[in-house]
Amino acid sequence: MRTLELVDAEQRPMVVGATGFALGDAGLSAARAAAVALFQPLGSPDAAPAVVQVPRRPGDPAVELRIHGGRQAGPHPAIFLIHGGGFVMGSAAMRDGLDHALAEASGAVVVAVNYRLAPETPFPGPIEDCYAGLRWLFDHATAIGVDPARIIVFGESGGGGLAAALALLIRDRGEMTPVGQMLIYPMLDHRTGSAAEARPNPTTGEFAWTRRDNQFGWNAMRGGQSLDGDMLGYFSPAMAQRLDGLPPAFIAVGALDLFLDEDIDYAHRLSHAGVPVELHVYPGAIHGFDLFDTTRLARGFKADQLAALARWFAPAN
Repeated sequence: MRTLELVDAEQRPMVVGATGFALGDAGLSAARAAAVALFQPLGSPDAAPAVVQVPRRPGDPAVELRIHGGRQAGPHPAIFLIHGGGFVMGSAAMRDGLDHALAEASGAVVVAVNYRLAPETPFPGPIEDCYAGLRWLFDHATAIGVDPARIIVFGESGGGGLAAALALLIRDRGEMTPVGQMLIYPMLDHRTGSAAEARPNPTTGEFAWTRRDNQFGWNAMRGGQSLDGDMLGYFSPAMAQRLDGLPPAFIAVGALDLFLDEDIDYAHRLSHAGVPVELHVYPGAIHGFDLFDTTRLARGFKADQLAALARWFAPAN
Protein backbone atom coordinates (compact mmCIF):
# COMPACT_ATOMS: atom_id res chain seq x y z
CA MET A 1 0.00 0.00 0.00
CA ARG A 2 2.09 2.82 -1.32
CA THR A 3 0.11 5.71 0.20
CA LEU A 4 -1.01 4.17 3.49
CA GLU A 5 1.44 6.30 5.48
CA LEU A 6 -0.31 9.42 4.13
CA VAL A 7 -3.68 8.38 5.54
CA ASP A 8 -4.92 10.16 8.65
CA ALA A 9 -3.44 8.23 11.60
CA GLU A 10 -6.79 7.78 13.34
CA GLN A 11 -8.44 6.41 10.21
CA ARG A 12 -5.48 4.33 9.02
CA PRO A 13 -6.48 1.06 10.76
CA MET A 14 -9.95 1.32 9.21
CA VAL A 15 -8.56 1.98 5.73
CA VAL A 16 -6.45 -1.18 5.51
CA GLY A 17 -8.18 -3.41 3.00
CA ALA A 18 -10.37 -0.64 1.55
CA THR A 19 -8.86 -1.04 -1.92
CA GLY A 20 -11.87 -0.60 -4.16
CA PHE A 21 -14.84 -2.63 -5.34
CA ALA A 22 -12.97 -4.55 -8.09
CA LEU A 23 -15.78 -3.66 -10.46
CA GLY A 24 -16.32 -5.63 -13.62
CA ASP A 25 -19.18 -7.20 -15.47
CA ALA A 26 -18.86 -10.43 -13.51
CA GLY A 27 -18.51 -8.72 -10.14
CA LEU A 28 -21.15 -5.98 -10.35
CA SER A 29 -23.83 -7.88 -8.43
CA ALA A 30 -21.41 -8.59 -5.60
CA ALA A 31 -20.24 -4.97 -5.55
CA ARG A 32 -23.81 -3.74 -5.36
CA ALA A 33 -24.53 -6.03 -2.43
CA ALA A 34 -21.34 -4.86 -0.69
CA ALA A 35 -22.31 -1.20 -1.10
CA VAL A 36 -25.72 -1.77 0.46
CA ALA A 37 -24.17 -3.77 3.32
CA LEU A 38 -21.70 -0.93 3.96
CA PHE A 39 -24.31 1.80 4.21
CA GLN A 40 -27.38 0.24 5.79
CA PRO A 41 -26.04 0.05 9.38
CA LEU A 42 -25.05 3.74 9.36
CA GLY A 43 -26.97 6.70 10.78
CA SER A 44 -30.20 6.58 12.75
CA PRO A 45 -31.95 3.25 13.37
CA ASP A 46 -35.26 5.18 13.65
CA ALA A 47 -35.41 6.04 9.95
CA ALA A 48 -38.93 5.63 8.59
CA PRO A 49 -39.30 7.65 5.39
CA ALA A 50 -42.45 8.45 3.51
CA VAL A 51 -42.22 7.01 0.01
CA VAL A 52 -43.59 8.73 -3.11
CA GLN A 53 -43.71 7.36 -6.65
CA VAL A 54 -43.30 10.13 -9.22
CA PRO A 55 -44.92 9.22 -12.56
CA ARG A 56 -42.90 9.60 -15.72
CA ARG A 57 -43.66 9.42 -19.41
CA PRO A 58 -45.74 6.43 -20.62
CA GLY A 59 -43.52 3.39 -20.72
CA ASP A 60 -41.00 4.74 -18.20
CA PRO A 61 -40.97 3.49 -14.61
CA ALA A 62 -41.96 5.85 -11.82
CA VAL A 63 -39.17 7.57 -9.89
CA GLU A 64 -39.13 6.71 -6.18
CA LEU A 65 -38.53 9.46 -3.63
CA ARG A 66 -37.86 8.74 0.06
CA ILE A 67 -38.74 11.65 2.34
CA HIS A 68 -37.24 12.18 5.79
CA GLY A 69 -38.08 14.88 8.34
CA GLY A 70 -40.64 17.64 8.22
CA ARG A 71 -42.83 16.12 10.91
CA GLN A 72 -43.25 19.45 12.68
CA ALA A 73 -44.90 22.55 11.25
CA GLY A 74 -43.00 24.16 8.39
CA PRO A 75 -42.11 25.53 6.04
CA HIS A 76 -38.76 23.74 6.17
CA PRO A 77 -35.72 23.95 3.93
CA ALA A 78 -35.13 20.86 1.83
CA ILE A 79 -32.19 18.78 0.66
CA PHE A 80 -32.69 16.93 -2.63
CA LEU A 81 -30.25 14.08 -2.11
CA ILE A 82 -28.61 11.92 -4.77
CA HIS A 83 -26.86 8.82 -3.42
CA GLY A 84 -23.39 7.69 -4.42
CA GLY A 85 -22.18 4.48 -6.01
CA GLY A 86 -20.23 5.42 -9.11
CA PHE A 87 -23.42 5.44 -11.24
CA VAL A 88 -23.60 1.63 -11.01
CA MET A 89 -24.27 0.85 -7.33
CA GLY A 90 -26.40 1.99 -4.43
CA SER A 91 -29.97 3.03 -3.74
CA ALA A 92 -31.83 5.73 -1.87
CA ALA A 93 -33.00 3.12 0.65
CA MET A 94 -29.46 2.17 1.67
CA ARG A 95 -29.00 5.71 3.01
CA ASP A 96 -32.21 5.81 5.07
CA GLY A 97 -30.36 5.94 8.39
CA LEU A 98 -27.94 8.62 7.21
CA ASP A 99 -30.67 10.68 5.59
CA HIS A 100 -32.86 10.55 8.69
CA ALA A 101 -29.88 11.71 10.77
CA LEU A 102 -29.13 14.50 8.27
CA ALA A 103 -32.74 15.70 8.45
CA GLU A 104 -32.57 15.76 12.25
CA ALA A 105 -29.22 17.58 12.35
CA SER A 106 -30.01 20.17 9.68
CA GLY A 107 -33.69 20.79 10.36
CA ALA A 108 -34.36 20.18 6.67
CA VAL A 109 -36.64 17.79 4.83
CA VAL A 110 -34.39 15.30 3.01
CA VAL A 111 -35.85 14.00 -0.25
CA ALA A 112 -33.71 11.16 -1.62
CA VAL A 113 -34.15 10.07 -5.23
CA ASN A 114 -33.84 6.44 -6.29
CA TYR A 115 -32.54 6.99 -9.82
CA ARG A 116 -31.94 4.11 -12.21
CA LEU A 117 -28.42 2.69 -12.41
CA ALA A 118 -26.02 2.07 -15.28
CA PRO A 119 -25.26 -0.03 -17.25
CA GLU A 120 -28.93 -1.10 -17.34
CA THR A 121 -29.92 2.58 -17.73
CA PRO A 122 -27.12 4.68 -19.24
CA PHE A 123 -27.01 8.46 -19.65
CA PRO A 124 -29.26 10.44 -19.80
CA GLY A 125 -31.67 8.17 -17.90
CA PRO A 126 -30.23 8.71 -14.39
CA ILE A 127 -29.98 12.51 -14.71
CA GLU A 128 -33.52 12.71 -16.10
CA ASP A 129 -34.75 10.65 -13.12
CA CYS A 130 -33.11 13.18 -10.81
CA TYR A 131 -34.63 16.08 -12.74
CA ALA A 132 -38.11 14.54 -12.49
CA GLY A 133 -37.69 14.01 -8.74
CA LEU A 134 -36.55 17.59 -8.17
CA ARG A 135 -39.39 18.89 -10.37
CA TRP A 136 -41.84 17.01 -8.12
CA LEU A 137 -40.24 18.53 -5.00
CA PHE A 138 -40.60 22.08 -6.31
CA ASP A 139 -44.14 21.45 -7.52
CA HIS A 140 -45.25 19.90 -4.20
CA ALA A 141 -43.10 21.94 -1.81
CA THR A 142 -45.97 23.76 -0.10
CA ALA A 143 -48.00 20.56 0.26
CA ILE A 144 -45.18 18.78 2.13
CA GLY A 145 -44.17 21.79 4.27
CA VAL A 146 -41.10 22.84 2.27
CA ASP A 147 -40.05 26.39 1.45
CA PRO A 148 -39.33 26.37 -2.31
CA ALA A 149 -36.88 29.26 -1.85
CA ARG A 150 -34.66 27.06 0.37
CA ILE A 151 -34.08 23.88 -1.63
CA ILE A 152 -30.57 22.61 -2.40
CA VAL A 153 -29.25 19.75 -4.50
CA PHE A 154 -26.87 17.39 -2.68
CA GLY A 155 -24.84 14.47 -3.95
CA GLU A 156 -21.88 12.37 -2.96
CA SER A 157 -19.40 10.58 -5.24
CA GLY A 158 -21.31 9.50 -8.35
CA GLY A 159 -24.32 11.27 -6.86
CA GLY A 160 -22.16 14.38 -6.54
CA GLY A 161 -21.45 14.20 -10.27
CA LEU A 162 -25.17 13.85 -10.94
CA ALA A 163 -25.88 16.80 -8.61
CA ALA A 164 -23.39 18.98 -10.50
CA ALA A 165 -24.90 17.89 -13.83
CA LEU A 166 -28.40 18.52 -12.46
CA ALA A 167 -27.40 22.08 -11.52
CA LEU A 168 -26.26 22.63 -15.12
CA LEU A 169 -29.45 21.15 -16.55
CA ILE A 170 -31.63 23.24 -14.21
CA ARG A 171 -29.81 26.40 -15.24
CA ASP A 172 -30.26 25.67 -18.92
CA ARG A 173 -33.92 24.64 -18.74
CA GLY A 174 -34.76 27.56 -16.44
CA GLU A 175 -37.62 25.87 -14.58
CA MET A 176 -36.28 25.73 -11.00
CA THR A 177 -33.95 27.72 -8.77
CA PRO A 178 -32.14 25.77 -6.02
CA VAL A 179 -30.32 27.89 -3.46
CA GLY A 180 -27.16 25.78 -3.45
CA GLN A 181 -25.35 22.66 -4.62
CA MET A 182 -23.53 20.52 -2.06
CA LEU A 183 -21.02 18.27 -3.82
CA ILE A 184 -19.32 15.70 -1.59
CA TYR A 185 -16.24 14.25 -3.33
CA PRO A 186 -18.10 14.51 -6.64
CA MET A 187 -17.31 12.32 -9.67
CA LEU A 188 -16.98 14.96 -12.40
CA ASP A 189 -14.44 14.00 -15.08
CA HIS A 190 -14.87 10.94 -17.29
CA ARG A 191 -11.18 11.09 -18.25
CA THR A 192 -9.87 10.26 -14.75
CA GLY A 193 -8.26 6.83 -14.80
CA SER A 194 -8.04 6.70 -18.59
CA ALA A 195 -5.19 7.46 -20.97
CA ALA A 196 -6.74 10.92 -21.41
CA GLU A 197 -6.21 11.86 -17.75
CA ALA A 198 -4.06 14.99 -17.96
CA ARG A 199 -1.94 14.73 -14.81
CA PRO A 200 -2.40 11.45 -12.90
CA ASN A 201 -1.71 12.10 -9.23
CA PRO A 202 0.42 9.32 -7.69
CA THR A 203 -1.00 9.97 -4.21
CA THR A 204 -4.69 9.60 -5.06
CA GLY A 205 -7.04 6.75 -5.83
CA GLU A 206 -5.44 3.82 -4.05
CA PHE A 207 -8.24 3.28 -1.54
CA ALA A 208 -12.03 2.77 -1.71
CA TRP A 209 -12.52 4.00 -5.32
CA THR A 210 -9.75 3.27 -7.80
CA ARG A 211 -9.01 4.32 -11.35
CA ARG A 212 -10.22 0.95 -12.61
CA ASP A 213 -13.49 1.33 -10.68
CA ASN A 214 -13.85 4.84 -12.06
CA GLN A 215 -13.48 3.84 -15.67
CA PHE A 216 -15.96 1.01 -15.21
CA GLY A 217 -18.51 3.47 -13.81
CA TRP A 218 -18.02 6.05 -16.55
CA ASN A 219 -18.08 3.47 -19.36
CA ALA A 220 -21.26 1.96 -17.93
CA MET A 221 -22.89 5.39 -17.77
CA ARG A 222 -21.83 6.27 -21.31
CA GLY A 223 -23.20 3.08 -22.79
CA GLY A 224 -21.20 3.43 -26.02
CA GLN A 225 -22.74 6.79 -26.92
CA SER A 226 -20.87 9.57 -28.68
CA LEU A 227 -21.50 12.79 -26.75
CA ASP A 228 -20.61 16.33 -27.63
CA GLY A 229 -21.69 19.92 -27.02
CA ASP A 230 -23.93 20.54 -24.03
CA MET A 231 -24.66 16.81 -23.71
CA LEU A 232 -21.02 16.13 -22.84
CA GLY A 233 -21.20 18.65 -19.97
CA TYR A 234 -24.39 17.08 -18.59
CA PHE A 235 -22.65 13.69 -18.76
CA SER A 236 -19.29 14.83 -17.35
CA PRO A 237 -19.61 18.25 -15.65
CA ALA A 238 -15.85 18.85 -15.82
CA MET A 239 -16.35 19.19 -19.58
CA ALA A 240 -19.12 21.81 -19.36
CA GLN A 241 -18.19 24.86 -21.42
CA ARG A 242 -20.00 27.36 -19.17
CA LEU A 243 -20.31 27.39 -15.38
CA ASP A 244 -21.79 30.86 -14.95
CA GLY A 245 -25.29 31.23 -13.52
CA LEU A 246 -25.04 28.18 -11.26
CA PRO A 247 -26.11 28.15 -7.60
CA PRO A 248 -23.45 28.58 -4.88
CA ALA A 249 -21.39 25.44 -4.33
CA PHE A 250 -19.92 23.58 -1.36
CA ILE A 251 -17.29 21.05 -2.43
CA ALA A 252 -15.56 18.63 -0.04
CA VAL A 253 -12.91 16.06 -0.94
CA GLY A 254 -10.12 14.13 0.72
CA ALA A 255 -6.48 14.79 -0.17
CA LEU A 256 -6.02 11.11 -1.13
CA ASP A 257 -9.33 10.79 -3.00
CA LEU A 258 -9.16 9.92 -6.70
CA PHE A 259 -11.35 12.98 -7.35
CA LEU A 260 -9.05 15.50 -5.64
CA ASP A 261 -7.68 17.18 -8.76
CA GLU A 262 -10.91 17.29 -10.75
CA ASP A 263 -12.82 18.68 -7.75
CA ILE A 264 -10.25 21.42 -7.10
CA ASP A 265 -10.26 22.29 -10.79
CA TYR A 266 -14.08 22.49 -10.81
CA ALA A 267 -14.00 24.78 -7.78
CA HIS A 268 -11.51 27.05 -9.57
CA ARG A 269 -13.68 27.18 -12.68
CA LEU A 270 -16.79 27.96 -10.63
CA SER A 271 -14.97 30.81 -8.93
CA HIS A 272 -13.72 32.19 -12.26
CA ALA A 273 -17.31 32.06 -13.53
CA GLY A 274 -18.53 34.19 -10.63
CA VAL A 275 -20.18 31.35 -8.68
CA PRO A 276 -19.69 31.52 -4.90
CA VAL A 277 -17.77 28.39 -3.90
CA GLU A 278 -16.63 26.90 -0.60
CA LEU A 279 -13.92 24.25 -1.03
CA HIS A 280 -12.65 21.90 1.69
CA VAL A 281 -9.74 19.50 1.19
CA TYR A 282 -9.27 17.17 4.16
CA PRO A 283 -5.68 16.02 4.80
CA GLY A 284 -5.09 12.29 4.99
CA ALA A 285 -8.64 11.54 3.82
CA ILE A 286 -9.58 8.83 1.31
CA HIS A 287 -12.78 8.53 -0.70
CA GLY A 288 -15.68 8.04 1.73
CA PHE A 289 -13.66 9.15 4.76
CA ASP A 290 -16.77 10.66 6.37
CA LEU A 291 -18.26 7.18 6.84
CA PHE A 292 -15.70 6.59 9.61
CA ASP A 293 -17.98 8.81 11.64
CA THR A 294 -16.33 8.40 15.07
CA THR A 295 -13.06 10.01 13.92
CA ARG A 296 -12.02 13.65 14.28
CA LEU A 297 -11.68 14.01 10.51
CA ALA A 298 -15.28 12.89 9.91
CA ARG A 299 -16.61 15.04 12.74
CA GLY A 300 -14.81 18.10 11.33
CA PHE A 301 -16.33 17.48 7.91
CA LYS A 302 -19.80 17.11 9.44
CA ALA A 303 -19.42 20.44 11.25
CA ASP A 304 -18.33 22.16 8.02
CA GLN A 305 -21.25 20.62 6.15
CA LEU A 306 -23.87 21.64 8.71
CA ALA A 307 -22.45 25.18 8.93
CA ALA A 308 -22.79 25.56 5.15
CA LEU A 309 -26.37 24.25 5.23
CA ALA A 310 -27.23 26.67 8.03
CA ARG A 311 -25.96 29.61 5.96
CA TRP A 312 -27.92 28.55 2.89
CA PHE A 313 -31.07 27.87 4.90
CA ALA A 314 -31.04 31.09 6.94
CA PRO A 315 -34.41 32.82 6.31
CA ALA A 316 -32.65 35.99 5.10
CA ASN A 317 -31.44 34.03 2.08
